Amino acid sequence: MNEQKTGHESAVSGSVTPEKNSSIDAPYIETVPEPKKSAMREIWEFGKVIVLALLIAVPIRYFIAQPFIVRGQSMESSFEDGQYLIIDELTYRFHEPKRGEVVVFRYPNNPSEFFIKRIIGLPGEQVHIKNGTITIQTKDDKDFVLNESYLPSDLKTYPDRDFNLWEKQYVVLGDNRLHSSDSRVWGILDQRFITGRALFRAWPPAQFGFIPHPSY
Repeated sequence: MNEQKTGHESAVSGSVTPEKNSSIDAPYIETVPEPKKSAMREIWEFGKVIVLALLIAVPIRYFIAQPFIVRGQSMESSFEDGQYLIIDELTYRFHEPKRGEVVVFRYPNNPSEFFIKRIIGLPGEQVHIKNGTITIQTKDDKDFVLNESYLPSDLKTYPDRDFNLWEKQYVVLGDNRLHSSDSRVWGILDQRFITGRALFRAWPPAQFGFIPHPSY
């Protein structure tokens, strides 16, 4: 015998529909339309966002870190042409550059150009390049041969040169010693030309990460 469905039961299991004549008491909620913002107010709000973004981005860009793209072969194979680096401009405000750090600086003979090289000689030292080998005489009159593990074992440094460094002066060399315009060509680098140290490699993805600096 067929059971007659009541108005409380729906044909869809689990759902309930009210009878035609039933009523449900519910509170009456009056909605008030939100006033529309004027065009000038929207422009003002957008302008504040832009100004705030600039206040955050500009100091970071000019005083903390900035991006650079490697151009040329002078730092191969440590850094290849086209790699995208983030340069730390803040660290050298608190301590002096260290040997082995890779730095970006303005080319002393044309400050509109930026170079990337590795720091080899420090202030107060004597640097001697002879017969393909680099010897450092420190401020304490201690001599040692520079062991550059980041270079191919058969790579030698030429030509013979001697550098006597004073305060805030550095010797910088490219890792690709056969194809690098560096202190051997144009002389000593003054610290005032240094923009910052290479901190992070953002491209290519396979080498994404912080840039290691050797210890000697």
